[in-house]
Amino acid sequence: MISYFGYAMINVKICGVRTCDHALTAVDAGADMIGLVFAPSRRRIDPADAAVIAEAVRAAADDRRRLVSLIGVFVNEDVTRIREIAALCSLDGIQLSGDEPVAYATDLAPFLVIKAIRFDNSAHERDWLNEEWAHVRLLVDAHVPGSYGGAGVVADWDRAADLARQRPLLLAGGLTPENVAAAIQRVRPWGVDVSSGVESNGVKDHQKIRAFVAAARAAV
Repeated sequence: MISYFGYAMINVKICGVRTCDHALTAVDAGADMIGLVFAPSRRRIDPADAAVIAEAVRAAADDRRRLVSLIGVFVNEDVTRIREIAALCSLDGIQLSGDEPVAYATDLAPFLVIKAIRFDNSAHERDWLNEEWAHVRLLVDAHVPGSYGGAGVVADWDRAADLARQRPLLLAGGLTPENVAAAIQRVRPWGVDVSSGVESNGVKDHQKIRAFVAAARAAV
């Protein structure tokens, strides 16, 4: 279950899931959040296919008496379209990974909103850093010019740790089963987010998903 405050446990998000098989492996491994990408990406998924995955995740989580949240990942998408997809897929949260204005925080309430920041000193990022809402979490990713994803690059853990002392955040960017424990111990985030770090040849890897969740749990 996601614990918004108190950090009783680390929240683990497996992102870029495109099949029921991989989603169910993440649920079985103990992931708290499944990320479904609706933005242009090689991991992009059609909303109709995402709805099928969402239904399977709900059933599996209910069987295990666990809460697993479904997070839709968007980049500079219109709020109306985001809400349409959220309704179709029964999303619990919205991740904004583009240059979305801070007004989206209000427009998308009461969804959990996860806003990606990259310490790029942009005006829209400063706005998100200067405001706080109970339903918003920041996600620290690596700054890779020209990319809206970390591209497997490790984020700035020192700056992330400074921010984590002020507010709950997710840490992303180049995390793997091998380094996630060190990242958690260094940054002390509310949660961790992985995509390419649990893939082999660009495809989600069951063993790596399980290893990542296990390593994150053991680090706390």
